[in-house]
Amino acid sequence: MRILEKAGIGGVACADTAALRAEMEQGAGALLLTEEVLTARTIRDLAEIFRTQLPWSDLPVLVFCGGEARAETVASAIRELSEHADVTLLDRPTRKVTLVSAIQAALRARRRQYEVRDLLLQLERGVRERDRFLAMLSHELRNPLAAILTANELMEKREPNLLAHERGIVNRQARVLARLVDDLLDLSRLTLGKIGIAKASVDLGELVERGVEAHRSAAAAAGIALALGAPETGLTTVGDAVRLEQVLSNLLANALKYTPRGGRIEVRVGSAGEAVEIVVADSGVGIDPAVLPRIFEPFTQAEDTLDRSRGGLGIGLTLVRRLVELHGGSVTAESEGRGEGSRFVVRLPRERRRESREAPAAASLASRQPVRRRILVIEDNPDLRDGLKRLLEQVGHEVVSSPDGEDGVVKALARHPDVVLVDIGLPKLDGYGVAARLKPVLPRDVLLVAVSGYGSLQDRRRAIEAGFDYHLTKPITLEAIQNVIGRAVARASLPLSIQ
Repeated sequence: MRILEKAGIGGVACADTAALRAEMEQGAGALLLTEEVLTARTIRDLAEIFRTQLPWSDLPVLVFCGGEARAETVASAIRELSEHADVTLLDRPTRKVTLVSAIQAALRARRRQYEVRDLLLQLERGVRERDRFLAMLSHELRNPLAAILTANELMEKREPNLLAHERGIVNRQARVLARLVDDLLDLSRLTLGKIGIAKASVDLGELVERGVEAHRSAAAAAGIALALGAPETGLTTVGDAVRLEQVLSNLLANALKYTPRGGRIEVRVGSAGEAVEIVVADSGVGIDPAVLPRIFEPFTQAEDTLDRSRGGLGIGLTLVRRLVELHGGSVTAESEGRGEGSRFVVRLPRERRRESREAPAAASLASRQPVRRRILVIEDNPDLRDGLKRLLEQVGHEVVSSPDGEDGVVKALARHPDVVLVDIGLPKLDGYGVAARLKPVLPRDVLLVAVSGYGSLQDRRRAIEAGFDYHLTKPITLEAIQNVIGRAVARASLPLSIQ
């Protein structure tokens, strides 16, 4: 110890391994052992201590050894400890300068480990702050987007032929913004492993048909032919239909983005041995051979020009790959090069045995004609609140609105609504508080619907746990609201759901 003190190195003598563990927790820089302490018990205790170090930590260990009597014992101990720690041997007797030099080198290595730890903590804080920012960004963007789309839909209901072209532009571009926000959030959740897959039998033929139909208007506006090959029947996989629709939507959006006017996109679904394939092929700009190997990496795009004529964030294909992998499948990209078009192939495990599932009740509800309902809209954004009120009134509902949670509770108890649409981020009393107050006192057939700018799976689950029957993520359409309202007809016979 005196030698170390003279060299300006502080040291602490540990009586046992418990004391050593305490010193490590306080920031020990290196461990100096003598061969005499390397008993079987001490070796086991040391190995356990080293084994439980955090990933960034590798405490340097220096062992004084010498003499033939304990050579085999020391060698065995060193082999065991070396599996869990960085061990350096020092022969006895050792020159003072050699000892000091070895310990200084160990301390330098340990300081670098702490620098790595600090960097990792900084990165973790950055990730948490990024995720909080993205969640807030999502909420703050979805509210005005919801108001814009609601107002646009309201104008369409009033005057279907007035400024139809301009309204189409507003609608498409607002939905592009909403999709970009969703992509950013989904990439963050996937990176952190926070996206779950709700597994059920999925008919891929029906899914692909729905996805293609949803993109026909965008293809027509862009002057692109969108064709769907006749799908085989009975092609099913086990997975999350919503996420698989997102996969197809991102592939189609990518094809539309990179296919010029007059081009063609073909979609096909078929079997391939034990797998089911979804193929999206286009006659667009193609993929450069240098880009093709990393086309599924985040923020990679087929071109990188100052005019950003193609747009996008370069994360759509990353989401495709990760979502497909969560389903136990794979996705590949093929292209002969620039100007030769591209072809994306998604392969998913084929469902071995499709169990019969009865869902006529839900289907019949979707096909019911809208029923006049008394609806309470609790929303603090005045433009969205007024827009939803007017839109719902236009299709025959009786609507009452409220700007905050406390007022909303009062009106719900006084007006006896059939459906309550509740924003989560309300002033005075948030949406969860509204549900907590209303759920125990309202009749069971009253439908509580959360309408929020926060749309993660955790947010949806929290809404259901708070007492809501459904969760809708902004921006929402009249069709989505009508679909949920229609379920109030058979409220008692339907299970709770996350939308």
